[in-house]
Amino acid sequence: MADLFRPSEHEPLAAGEWDDARVEEAIATIVADAEAAFDGTRWPWHPREDEEWGFSDVYIGGAGVIWALHELGSTGWGDAAVSFVEHYRARPSPWDEDPVETSYHFGEVGIALVAFRLTGDAGLADRIHELVLGGLDAEANEVMLGTPGSMLVAEAMLAWTGEPRWDEAWRAAAERVEAARDPDGLWTSHIGSSAARYLGPAHGYAGNVRALANRVPVQLVDLEPYVLRDGELVNWIPAEGCGPEETRVQWCHGAPGMVATLGDLLDLDLAVAGGELTWRAGPLGKGPGLCHGTAGNGYAFLVLHRRTGDELWLDRARAFALHAIGQVERERAAVGRGRYSLFAGDVGVALFLRHLLDGEDRFPTMGPFGS
Repeated sequence: MADLFRPSEHEPLAAGEWDDARVEEAIATIVADAEAAFDGTRWPWHPREDEEWGFSDVYIGGAGVIWALHELGSTGWGDAAVSFVEHYRARPSPWDEDPVETSYHFGEVGIALVAFRLTGDAGLADRIHELVLGGLDAEANEVMLGTPGSMLVAEAMLAWTGEPRWDEAWRAAAERVEAARDPDGLWTSHIGSSAARYLGPAHGYAGNVRALANRVPVQLVDLEPYVLRDGELVNWIPAEGCGPEETRVQWCHGAPGMVATLGDLLDLDLAVAGGELTWRAGPLGKGPGLCHGTAGNGYAFLVLHRRTGDELWLDRARAFALHAIGQVERERAAVGRGRYSLFAGDVGVALFLRHLLDGEDRFPTMGPFGS
């Protein structure tokens, strides 16, 4: 089991009794803190963040915070959402020294998507359409930076508007994504001067398949060459060529993300083994967030609860939720304020808590999208 995860990256699970009221209070506290921290232009940076990028984006910036606040019932963010589009245009986020305006999680298209969701502005819709079509030739074959992310944007716009042009845009993106597959069914993602065949949802196979499977039937390729096994436990290597020493147990890389993203498609025994590994490894010491934190890992348990109906997985999701609340509170006490980011901060934790209470298991930004 030592080769499947590194204990140094995890921490002991904090004990606690589940209490719906306690969780509702935690959600309300996170929302109120985020509402109060906005200065009319931006949220303050956390010491762990790099101010040189991500000012406005969905992954770590203001658009992502607004996405979460909107889903959590906070209102009045339309003007701020539009302002983040303007901020991005004035200061585009570089990725490996190249602008990434067509990136879902780091670029203008994702920021504009949030602004449209709150305003319904026709001009924003036209700009999103332009960006989706303009990103069809992106070489980053992944959800965060490439055309698979454009599929999710088009899917969201189709759900929210019903306009046929979004179905056409989705199909054009899907055709491009399918054509970019390697002969064995995986994808090579080219980011700047680097190229790799990732497995997880953020940068690789699982995310690309999810973007397709939200709308069309998909059959998984044989992932056995990328699976690490130890008895009843499994993990997935981050990318082709990675050794056991490079394993992660996170949403972005490793078993939690594979199960949370493909748990409805994986062989059930394999999905359960990945969930069991996530539980045995324990909460992440990196923090409570979604991408590489305790709350993100908890989505694997929610998916397994839905698929199996076994209350064990709900109990485990609740245990990780309580631990994540404690991590948020400890970090706020140490720093003096919250961490304002969808994928790395407190509002992502609040979304996980809300989804847990409401019986949802859809990971934020990954669809399927409701009207």
